[in-house]
Amino acid sequence: MNNRILLPLLASIVAITPLAVDMYLPAMLTIANELNTSMENVQVSLSLYLAGYALGMLVFGPLADQYARRKLALFGLGGFALTSVGLALCTEIEQFWLLRVLQAFTGAAATVVVPGIVRHLYQEHTAKGMSYVSMIMMIAPLVAPTVGAGLMVLWHWTAIFWVLAAYALLTLIWSYYQLIDIPLKPSSKRGLALFIDNYKVVLGEPKARFDIITSMAVSFGFFCFLTSVPFVYLEYFQVSEQWFGVLFACNIIALTLGNLINTRLVTRLGSRKMLYLSLALGLVCALLLNAVSYFHWGLYPTVFTIAPLMMCLGVIASNADALILLAFEHKSGTATAVIGTLRFGSGALVGPLLAIIQPQDAKAFSVMMLGAIVLTLFAQYRQKQQSLQ
Repeated sequence: MNNRILLPLLASIVAITPLAVDMYLPAMLTIANELNTSMENVQVSLSLYLAGYALGMLVFGPLADQYARRKLALFGLGGFALTSVGLALCTEIEQFWLLRVLQAFTGAAATVVVPGIVRHLYQEHTAKGMSYVSMIMMIAPLVAPTVGAGLMVLWHWTAIFWVLAAYALLTLIWSYYQLIDIPLKPSSKRGLALFIDNYKVVLGEPKARFDIITSMAVSFGFFCFLTSVPFVYLEYFQVSEQWFGVLFACNIIALTLGNLINTRLVTRLGSRKMLYLSLALGLVCALLLNAVSYFHWGLYPTVFTIAPLMMCLGVIASNADALILLAFEHKSGTATAVIGTLRFGSGALVGPLLAIIQPQDAKAFSVMMLGAIVLTLFAQYRQKQQSLQ
């Protein structure tokens, strides 16, 4: 097992999700025009993708603990490639919707196997492995919108999905030769009983309960950023679209830097201590962000408080996920499904909250980010109390 080959492969598998989400964003208006539909109908396809991905995680998580992960990954990558070809050939928005759900559903079969393999490779240093994978995978959301826009200029919006199909096919071939299987401890249960038993084990484990809540809270913060920052930068501060891309990239770089720091320190300090340190720094950054927003100190103080806050959220997420996976040696697929589904569920709350609040400045965004940190702080306080009992 050569980690220098395996970790980039695992990151490449996980990257299919941000690539599928971010690469077609610049093409939404063009897709709407060519499919003779509204922009809103094309935007629905993003929500459908997230729903299909969450459903796929729920289905394939327990199956990853029961059957060979390598075969499941190959199935998922193959399905993702085929549905991407179908999306490139779409002529109706209804076809587009259906295929986006299937693309996400099959893609989940591939991505759900990755954390379990990382846990097997790194054992008690799982957070280090997860940070390495996240660090490499961060390239995808950094370049995806630019690549998508470039493909439209050079060719056509359908080129985005042809490229996604080619990417999945190449990753499938790479996985066929290099992806490993890990030891399994299959359940004797079958059918619906298998799913019920696996989810009962994961959701009923006291050692992981508050770390799962931590993962949800951090994801809420991530989705707050993704949903709110276009309004904050583009509308409230009125920066150009080009400058927005630079500011957005700064946050991706901060996330990558946080994961790099985590790989260097987590083996010495441990995941729990790294989580605490990141949480303390994140609380300071969130309070500063609220002060900057309340007193209207301007764009650059806002940027310089958001970036380190995002870095802290990235480190917290990597270590929380690692601690959850360490609690489930033979149920890592189900644990991954629980993490993924609850993350998307918590993220789905952001849009309705913003619709109710209808923010006029950066204050609502700042308060919601602080709320995510405070909820994480409460979860970790309860986790510590429980460990002392």
